[in-house]
Amino acid sequence: MIYVFLAEGFEEIEALTPVDCLRRAGKTVQTVGVGGSVIRGSHGISVTADITADAVKLDSSLEMIVLPGGMPGTRNLQKNETVRSVIRYCAEHGIYIAAICAAPSILGEMGLLDGKQATCYPGFEPELKGCDAKAVPVCQDGRIITGRGPGAAMDFALKLVSTFLGDQAAEKLAAQMVYRA
Repeated sequence: MIYVFLAEGFEEIEALTPVDCLRRAGKTVQTVGVGGSVIRGSHGISVTADITADAVKLDSSLEMIVLPGGMPGTRNLQKNETVRSVIRYCAEHGIYIAAICAAPSILGEMGLLDGKQATCYPGFEPELKGCDAKAVPVCQDGRIITGRGPGAAMDFALKLVSTFLGDQAAEKLAAQMVYRA
């Protein structure tokens, strides 16, 4: 199971591109509404989440969580104790954590980027505490995958596909979607 968390003010492209690509690749993905089941994005697009945060299951089926950025979406994720406990669970159990745009700042604030490389939306680098911040579209360091921002959403999503199914599967999906063709 892959959970993509949606909080009021999330960046729509950063949340829905990974959902779309991972589902096309055959992965089981659920969007998780933080604070309700209908969540409004930072650009006024409302999304009905598959489940709400209280229905998240922390068990052996959990493969990854995805934290989209956006404002105030990132801050709403950051202040939610359920989201924070899921992040801690993933960190403690070696489960992939993916965050894009401003959302890597949550991981920095929680001390999960100490000694790691990561990327984020320009200007958020100081919030990646203990991290070697890189100005690249996507960065993976162990089980943490970070993306730079909305323009990197497709590269970020394809990296998530590659993580589970390999580079060839991600390249095949990109070709099918006519990405960089």
